[in-house]
Amino acid sequence: MLTLQKLKEMKPDTIFTQGEIIDSPEGINMTNSGRMLKWVAVRGGIHDWAIYCHFANNTYEWVYRFGDKVYSKGNIKKLVNCDDEAFKMYRY
Repeated sequence: MLTLQKLKEMKPDTIFTQGEIIDSPEGINMTNSGRMLKWVAVRGGIHDWAIYCHFANNTYEWVYRFGDKVYSKGNIKKLVNCDDEAFKMYRY
């Protein structure tokens, strides 16, 4: 589980978890394309964090640099198990 303390202990710009999920109502449904998405959760500069995603034919590093930010609370919680304090640090 991601906690505020764990965020504070990470180095800035760290990809701390990543994965793949379907772009559909059963997954995270960004565009409902039915295609596989890669996603990365990244610690920011001031112990904040964000999740980026894009189609799975890209590398995780590419997704980090150029992917689309995940804004939906439900999608964020589906991808990263975090406590309320850590969730408050999500960078919208």
